[in-house]
Amino acid sequence: MSAQLLDVASKYSLYSGTIICSLGIVGNVLNILVFTQLKPFRNNRCAFYLTVESISNIFYLLFSLTIYILISMYGNDGTGSSLTWCKLRYTIAQTFVLITFTMICCTAADEYFSTNYLYNIRYICTLKLSRYLTCVFICIWITHSIIQTFFYNIVPSLGCAIANDIYVRYATYFTYPVLTGLLPIVISLLFSLFAYQNVRRIVRRQIPVARRRLDRQITAMCFIRVLSFACLATPYCCYRIYAVNNPVSRSEPLEFAIRQLVQVIFASLASLNFGISFYLFIISSSQFRRQGGSIY
Repeated sequence: MSAQLLDVASKYSLYSGTIICSLGIVGNVLNILVFTQLKPFRNNRCAFYLTVESISNIFYLLFSLTIYILISMYGNDGTGSSLTWCKLRYTIAQTFVLITFTMICCTAADEYFSTNYLYNIRYICTLKLSRYLTCVFICIWITHSIIQTFFYNIVPSLGCAIANDIYVRYATYFTYPVLTGLLPIVISLLFSLFAYQNVRRIVRRQIPVARRRLDRQITAMCFIRVLSFACLATPYCCYRIYAVNNPVSRSEPLEFAIRQLVQVIFASLASLNFGISFYLFIISSSQFRRQGGSIY
Protein backbone atom coordinates (compact mmCIF):
# COMPACT_ATOMS: atom_id res chain seq x y z
CA MET A 1 0.00 0.00 0.00
CA SER A 2 2.74 2.45 0.98
CA ALA A 3 4.68 1.70 -2.20
CA GLN A 4 1.58 2.41 -4.30
CA LEU A 5 0.97 5.73 -2.51
CA LEU A 6 4.57 6.77 -3.01
CA ASP A 7 4.29 5.89 -6.69
CA VAL A 8 1.09 7.95 -7.02
CA ALA A 9 2.75 10.86 -5.18
CA SER A 10 5.80 10.67 -7.40
CA LYS A 11 3.82 10.57 -10.64
CA TYR A 12 1.44 13.32 -9.52
CA SER A 13 4.35 15.54 -8.52
CA LEU A 14 6.17 14.91 -11.79
CA TYR A 15 3.22 15.45 -14.15
CA SER A 16 1.58 18.35 -12.32
CA GLY A 17 4.92 20.00 -11.69
CA THR A 18 6.01 19.72 -15.30
CA ILE A 19 2.73 21.19 -16.55
CA ILE A 20 2.77 24.05 -14.03
CA CYS A 21 6.42 24.83 -14.74
CA SER A 22 5.97 24.79 -18.53
CA LEU A 23 2.85 26.96 -18.56
CA GLY A 24 4.24 29.17 -15.81
CA ILE A 25 7.53 29.90 -17.58
CA VAL A 26 5.67 30.83 -20.76
CA GLY A 27 3.19 32.99 -18.84
CA ASN A 28 5.86 34.83 -16.87
CA VAL A 29 7.91 35.53 -19.99
CA LEU A 30 4.79 37.04 -21.56
CA ASN A 31 4.26 39.08 -18.39
CA ILE A 32 7.75 40.54 -18.70
CA LEU A 33 7.21 41.39 -22.36
CA VAL A 34 3.85 43.05 -21.65
CA PHE A 35 5.00 45.11 -18.68
CA THR A 36 8.27 46.23 -20.28
CA GLN A 37 7.17 46.78 -23.88
CA LEU A 38 3.63 48.19 -23.76
CA LYS A 39 3.58 51.98 -23.40
CA PRO A 40 0.83 52.22 -20.70
CA PHE A 41 2.93 50.10 -18.32
CA ARG A 42 6.27 51.82 -18.84
CA ASN A 43 7.51 53.71 -15.79
CA ASN A 44 4.58 52.30 -13.81
CA ARG A 45 5.64 51.20 -10.34
CA CYS A 46 3.14 48.33 -10.09
CA ALA A 47 4.26 47.05 -13.48
CA PHE A 48 7.86 47.19 -12.22
CA TYR A 49 7.00 45.07 -9.17
CA LEU A 50 5.06 42.63 -11.35
CA THR A 51 8.05 42.36 -13.69
CA VAL A 52 10.41 41.56 -10.81
CA GLU A 53 7.89 39.03 -9.51
CA SER A 54 7.73 37.37 -12.94
CA ILE A 55 11.54 37.13 -13.11
CA SER A 56 11.61 35.54 -9.65
CA ASN A 57 8.83 33.17 -10.70
CA ILE A 58 10.79 32.04 -13.76
CA PHE A 59 13.87 31.20 -11.67
CA TYR A 60 11.73 29.36 -9.12
CA LEU A 61 9.96 27.36 -11.83
CA LEU A 62 13.21 26.50 -13.60
CA PHE A 63 14.64 25.31 -10.29
CA SER A 64 11.50 23.28 -9.61
CA LEU A 65 11.71 21.75 -13.07
CA THR A 66 15.25 20.60 -12.22
CA ILE A 67 13.87 18.86 -9.12
CA TYR A 68 11.19 17.11 -11.16
CA ILE A 69 13.80 15.94 -13.68
CA LEU A 70 15.91 14.49 -10.84
CA ILE A 71 12.88 12.71 -9.42
CA SER A 72 11.97 11.25 -12.81
CA MET A 73 15.53 10.04 -13.39
CA TYR A 74 16.51 8.78 -9.94
CA GLY A 75 13.22 8.38 -8.08
CA ASN A 76 14.03 11.12 -5.53
CA ASP A 77 15.29 14.70 -5.44
CA GLY A 78 18.78 13.73 -4.27
CA THR A 79 18.68 15.69 -1.00
CA GLY A 80 19.05 12.53 1.07
CA SER A 81 22.41 11.62 -0.45
CA SER A 82 24.19 14.97 -0.91
CA LEU A 83 24.65 17.39 1.98
CA THR A 84 25.48 20.30 -0.34
CA TRP A 85 22.37 19.72 -2.43
CA CYS A 86 20.31 19.26 0.76
CA LYS A 87 21.33 22.75 1.90
CA LEU A 88 20.95 24.40 -1.52
CA ARG A 89 17.63 22.74 -2.34
CA TYR A 90 15.62 24.57 0.29
CA THR A 91 17.76 27.70 0.40
CA ILE A 92 17.35 28.54 -3.28
CA ALA A 93 13.65 27.72 -3.27
CA GLN A 94 12.98 29.84 -0.18
CA THR A 95 14.86 32.82 -1.64
CA PHE A 96 12.64 33.00 -4.73
CA VAL A 97 9.50 32.30 -2.69
CA LEU A 98 10.24 35.23 -0.37
CA ILE A 99 11.09 37.54 -3.28
CA THR A 100 7.86 36.65 -5.09
CA PHE A 101 5.70 37.07 -1.98
CA THR A 102 7.37 40.40 -1.18
CA MET A 103 6.73 41.69 -4.69
CA ILE A 104 3.04 40.74 -4.37
CA CYS A 105 2.86 42.78 -1.16
CA CYS A 106 4.74 45.70 -2.74
CA THR A 107 2.40 45.67 -5.75
CA ALA A 108 -0.69 45.81 -3.55
CA ALA A 109 0.80 48.52 -1.31
CA ASP A 110 1.94 50.64 -4.24
CA GLU A 111 -1.46 50.39 -5.89
CA TYR A 112 -3.01 51.70 -2.67
CA PHE A 113 -0.60 54.66 -2.58
CA SER A 114 -0.96 55.47 -6.27
CA THR A 115 -4.78 55.51 -6.14
CA ASN A 116 -5.14 57.39 -2.86
CA TYR A 117 -7.20 60.58 -3.03
CA LEU A 118 -4.64 62.47 -0.88
CA TYR A 119 -1.96 64.07 -3.03
CA ASN A 120 0.89 63.60 -0.52
CA ILE A 121 0.15 59.90 -0.06
CA ARG A 122 -0.38 59.38 -3.79
CA TYR A 123 3.12 60.60 -4.60
CA ILE A 124 4.96 59.24 -1.59
CA CYS A 125 6.36 56.44 -3.73
CA THR A 126 8.49 56.90 -6.83
CA LEU A 127 9.94 54.48 -9.35
CA LYS A 128 13.40 55.19 -7.96
CA LEU A 129 12.23 54.30 -4.44
CA SER A 130 10.58 51.13 -5.78
CA ARG A 131 13.85 50.01 -7.34
CA TYR A 132 15.73 50.78 -4.14
CA LEU A 133 13.27 48.86 -1.97
CA THR A 134 13.36 45.90 -4.35
CA CYS A 135 17.16 45.70 -4.14
CA VAL A 136 17.04 45.94 -0.33
CA PHE A 137 14.43 43.19 0.00
CA ILE A 138 16.31 40.89 -2.40
CA CYS A 139 19.52 41.34 -0.38
CA ILE A 140 17.68 40.67 2.88
CA TRP A 141 16.09 37.45 1.62
CA ILE A 142 19.33 36.16 0.09
CA THR A 143 21.11 36.75 3.41
CA HIS A 144 18.26 35.12 5.34
CA SER A 145 18.36 32.05 3.12
CA ILE A 146 22.14 31.74 3.29
CA ILE A 147 21.97 31.70 7.09
CA GLN A 148 19.38 28.92 6.80
CA THR A 149 21.91 26.62 5.07
CA PHE A 150 23.77 26.13 8.36
CA PHE A 151 20.77 24.43 9.95
CA TYR A 152 19.87 21.84 7.31
CA ASN A 153 21.46 18.42 7.55
CA ILE A 154 20.90 14.84 6.46
CA VAL A 155 19.22 12.99 9.32
CA PRO A 156 19.46 9.18 8.86
CA SER A 157 15.81 8.42 9.62
CA LEU A 158 14.31 11.59 8.11
CA GLY A 159 16.52 12.52 5.16
CA CYS A 160 17.19 16.22 4.53
CA ALA A 161 15.72 18.15 7.46
CA ILE A 162 16.32 20.99 9.90
CA ALA A 163 18.70 19.55 12.48
CA ASN A 164 18.72 22.41 14.99
CA ASP A 165 15.99 22.63 17.65
CA ILE A 166 16.21 26.42 17.91
CA TYR A 167 15.86 26.86 14.15
CA VAL A 168 12.97 24.38 14.11
CA ARG A 169 11.13 26.70 16.49
CA TYR A 170 12.13 29.71 14.37
CA ALA A 171 10.82 28.02 11.22
CA THR A 172 7.67 26.88 13.01
CA TYR A 173 6.72 30.17 14.61
CA PHE A 174 8.17 32.70 12.17
CA THR A 175 9.34 31.47 8.76
CA TYR A 176 6.30 29.43 7.71
CA PRO A 177 3.45 31.15 9.56
CA VAL A 178 4.81 34.71 9.18
CA LEU A 179 7.33 35.23 6.37
CA THR A 180 5.79 32.82 3.87
CA GLY A 181 2.31 32.68 5.35
CA LEU A 182 0.23 35.08 7.40
CA LEU A 183 2.27 38.28 6.97
CA PRO A 184 2.32 38.53 3.14
CA ILE A 185 -1.27 37.29 2.89
CA VAL A 186 -2.57 39.88 5.38
CA ILE A 187 -0.49 42.75 3.98
CA SER A 188 -1.45 42.06 0.37
CA LEU A 189 -5.15 41.53 1.17
CA LEU A 190 -5.43 44.70 3.26
CA PHE A 191 -3.71 46.93 0.73
CA SER A 192 -5.73 45.39 -2.11
CA LEU A 193 -8.97 46.14 -0.28
CA PHE A 194 -7.80 49.69 0.44
CA ALA A 195 -6.86 50.15 -3.22
CA TYR A 196 -10.28 48.81 -4.24
CA GLN A 197 -11.94 51.48 -2.12
CA ASN A 198 -9.64 54.16 -3.55
CA VAL A 199 -10.47 53.23 -7.13
CA ARG A 200 -14.19 53.46 -6.43
CA ARG A 201 -13.61 57.14 -5.61
CA ILE A 202 -11.55 57.84 -8.73
CA VAL A 203 -14.65 58.80 -10.70
CA ARG A 204 -15.09 61.78 -8.39
CA ARG A 205 -11.58 63.09 -8.98
CA GLN A 206 -10.30 65.17 -11.88
CA ILE A 207 -8.13 62.50 -13.49
CA PRO A 208 -7.64 61.87 -17.23
CA VAL A 209 -9.83 59.04 -18.50
CA ALA A 210 -6.86 56.99 -19.76
CA ARG A 211 -5.13 57.17 -16.36
CA ARG A 212 -8.39 56.34 -14.59
CA ARG A 213 -8.93 53.24 -16.72
CA LEU A 214 -5.32 52.11 -16.22
CA ASP A 215 -5.58 52.47 -12.43
CA ARG A 216 -8.81 50.51 -12.37
CA GLN A 217 -7.44 47.76 -14.59
CA ILE A 218 -4.21 47.35 -12.62
CA THR A 219 -6.17 47.34 -9.36
CA ALA A 220 -8.42 44.58 -10.71
CA MET A 221 -5.36 42.58 -11.79
CA CYS A 222 -3.70 43.00 -8.40
CA PHE A 223 -6.87 42.14 -6.49
CA ILE A 224 -7.39 38.86 -8.35
CA ARG A 225 -3.69 38.07 -7.96
CA VAL A 226 -3.80 38.60 -4.21
CA LEU A 227 -6.96 36.52 -3.76
CA SER A 228 -5.43 33.60 -5.64
CA PHE A 229 -2.21 34.01 -3.65
CA ALA A 230 -4.07 33.78 -0.33
CA CYS A 231 -6.11 30.73 -1.40
CA LEU A 232 -3.19 28.79 -2.86
CA ALA A 233 -0.51 29.59 -0.26
CA THR A 234 -2.49 28.93 2.93
CA PRO A 235 -2.88 25.10 2.72
CA TYR A 236 0.81 24.43 2.06
CA CYS A 237 1.88 26.89 4.76
CA CYS A 238 -0.30 25.12 7.34
CA TYR A 239 0.98 21.72 6.27
CA ARG A 240 4.64 22.78 6.52
CA ILE A 241 4.11 24.05 10.06
CA TYR A 242 2.63 20.67 11.00
CA ALA A 243 5.29 18.67 9.14
CA VAL A 244 8.22 20.52 10.73
CA ASN A 245 6.83 19.89 14.21
CA ASN A 246 5.78 16.31 13.52
CA PRO A 247 8.41 14.68 11.30
CA VAL A 248 7.74 11.11 10.27
CA SER A 249 10.44 8.48 9.89
CA ARG A 250 10.86 6.30 6.82
CA SER A 251 10.60 3.35 9.21
CA GLU A 252 6.84 4.05 9.24
CA PRO A 253 6.21 3.44 5.53
CA LEU A 254 2.42 3.95 5.39
CA GLU A 255 2.36 7.24 7.31
CA PHE A 256 5.41 8.44 5.41
CA ALA A 257 3.71 7.66 2.08
CA ILE A 258 0.50 9.45 3.11
CA ARG A 259 2.51 12.48 4.18
CA GLN A 260 4.33 12.52 0.86
CA LEU A 261 1.08 12.41 -1.10
CA VAL A 262 -0.49 15.22 0.96
CA GLN A 263 2.66 17.30 0.61
CA VAL A 264 2.87 17.04 -3.18
CA ILE A 265 -0.82 17.96 -3.54
CA PHE A 266 -0.46 21.07 -1.37
CA ALA A 267 2.88 21.89 -2.97
CA SER A 268 1.33 21.77 -6.45
CA LEU A 269 -1.35 24.23 -5.31
CA ALA A 270 1.31 26.52 -3.86
CA SER A 271 3.37 26.23 -7.06
CA LEU A 272 0.44 27.63 -9.02
CA ASN A 273 1.24 30.97 -7.36
CA PHE A 274 4.37 31.13 -9.47
CA GLY A 275 2.79 30.17 -12.76
CA ILE A 276 -0.72 31.56 -13.15
CA SER A 277 -0.33 35.34 -12.81
CA PHE A 278 -0.35 35.93 -16.58
CA TYR A 279 -3.50 33.87 -17.02
CA LEU A 280 -5.20 35.65 -14.11
CA PHE A 281 -4.31 38.98 -15.69
CA ILE A 282 -5.83 37.83 -18.99
CA ILE A 283 -9.06 36.87 -17.19
CA SER A 284 -9.26 40.17 -15.30
CA SER A 285 -8.53 42.17 -18.47
CA SER A 286 -11.21 40.27 -20.40
CA GLN A 287 -13.72 40.96 -17.64
CA PHE A 288 -12.66 44.61 -17.64
CA ARG A 289 -13.25 44.94 -21.40
CA ARG A 290 -16.59 43.10 -21.26
CA GLN A 291 -17.90 45.59 -18.77
CA GLY A 292 -16.93 48.54 -20.88
CA GLY A 293 -13.92 49.53 -18.86
CA SER A 294 -15.81 49.70 -15.57
CA ILE A 295 -15.31 46.81 -13.18
CA TYR A 296 -16.98 48.31 -10.15
